[in-house]
Amino acid sequence: MSIRNIFFGLAILAVLSNVVILIMVMAALDRRGMKTNMLVARLCPWKYLAAYKEATKKETGKPGPLYGLSILTINLALLLALAAILGPWG
Repeated sequence: MSIRNIFFGLAILAVLSNVVILIMVMAALDRRGMKTNMLVARLCPWKYLAAYKEATKKETGKPGPLYGLSILTINLALLLALAAILGPWG
């Protein structure tokens, strides 16, 4: 197995974890009384992330932990995919 395949696998794992985090964000918003829709989440997930950030900021004064994890995992997926595509390994 090449390093390129490992990086692609890790990128896919980061994307899947981001999907799980988005589902958890939607569940947290549902508990706070905001209706969520899976179709809208597929088209514009940042809408629910922004709503989650705003709701948790009102409650605690800072964004909730899922917001930071979501940003981290999507950036990690991007970096890993770029490393797999542009890396010097074959």
